[in-house]
Amino acid sequence: MITLAFDTCLTACTAAVLEDERVLVSRVEPMARGHQERLAPLVYEVMTEAELSFDRLDRIGVTIGPGSFTGLRVGLAFAKGLGAALDRPVIGIGVLEALAEPFEGPSVVFSVLDAKRGQVYLQAFAGGKPLMAPDALPVETACARLVELAGAGPAVITGTGLELVADVLPGARRVPVEHADPAAVARLAAVRSAVPPRPLYLRAPDAKLPGGRELGA
Repeated sequence: MITLAFDTCLTACTAAVLEDERVLVSRVEPMARGHQERLAPLVYEVMTEAELSFDRLDRIGVTIGPGSFTGLRVGLAFAKGLGAALDRPVIGIGVLEALAEPFEGPSVVFSVLDAKRGQVYLQAFAGGKPLMAPDALPVETACARLVELAGAGPAVITGTGLELVADVLPGARRVPVEHADPAAVARLAAVRSAVPPRPLYLRAPDAKLPGGRELGA
């Protein structure tokens, strides 16, 4: 099975191509903005480097959030368009799940993203299975959740919000990362049921329209 996956939810534009479990190509380009202009060329480049035509793809994986509202919509729109053009399934993968995917073993893995405004996006996993749904929480509440779910066992904390919560688990392994590994997104997409992806919004957007109205209001 050949899987193409990409992520535009955080501060990078990433893409990877997997053949079964083997990573053929993986690219990460840090950027705060410009995902819309860069994504299509990047995908073309990784497919070219993998020496694959697009009709060789079996499925497409894309991150669905949480993260930048604009970024996740860019990725989803491109994935849906590509999937429709190729008649291939598109599988949505949560960013927090993708952050946790590389860690296996007995540890509880906490994926934490800095959501600003005194909040973090948090999800916990054990043995690759979620212990909680992804959530946007005040930092203090998230810290209490880490202590509750970690118990006395080993723990891993990863993501951009690591330093906001890690002190409550002084023995935890800390793995600071700024983005999900696109190969992890692809591995998850390769084994996931093909359900049409939907954006994962954990809170209202920060942007406001003239007059103070929130975006989408």
